[in-house]
Amino acid sequence: MSDIDPLNTLAERFRGYYPVVIDVETAGFNANTDALLEIAAVTLKMDEQGWLVPDDCQFFNVEPFEGANLEPAALEFTGIDPHNPLRDAVDEGEALKSIFKMVRAGMKASGCKRAILVGHNATFDHSFLMAAAQRAANKRNPFHPFSTFDTSALSALAFGQTVLKKACETAQIEFSDREAHNAEYDTRKTADLFCNIINRWKELGGWPLAAAEDADADTDIDKESI
Repeated sequence: MSDIDPLNTLAERFRGYYPVVIDVETAGFNANTDALLEIAAVTLKMDEQGWLVPDDCQFFNVEPFEGANLEPAALEFTGIDPHNPLRDAVDEGEALKSIFKMVRAGMKASGCKRAILVGHNATFDHSFLMAAAQRAANKRNPFHPFSTFDTSALSALAFGQTVLKKACETAQIEFSDREAHNAEYDTRKTADLFCNIINRWKELGGWPLAAAEDADADTDIDKESI
């Protein structure tokens, strides 16, 4: 029999949700018309003491879907040349199939029921993920259709910062401007940031919810004494 506290499991910590950090690089802001060019995913796990750490990672350069818009300003910002053969890009459906397989395996191993996207300004990444899954007619999408965990909002609470670089620096996580705006690098840094915030909350006594459990116990004792 395992001696691990049930509260130190991923399934209990996030109400059955399996957090997966996602970052995308794109050729614009419209998920329905602009190309998905890079996608990375980092899964997370908890150790026996309930500390959250990064687990597996997958990264893909992605071929623009047929008819996709390529905004010059977006390409200049990311520095991505979608037509460079050295990118070794894959079809977006192939990329998602591999990522979703990894996520479903992690969900099963951790006893979670559904994946939830963790992202920095997560709505953007979520919209491109869902649009690509719809184009690929992927019916085994494990992600929640609209809920996300946004590290921008969490960083504002924890560090008073909303920009990924500034939040990482405040959390004393190394951050390289040269590597930034690469989906794999940004995903790994976002994963480090999310784990840092969750673990910091635990260090401060915010998890497990001992205070609430003690209050419930005190209430029960009071009721018995009446």
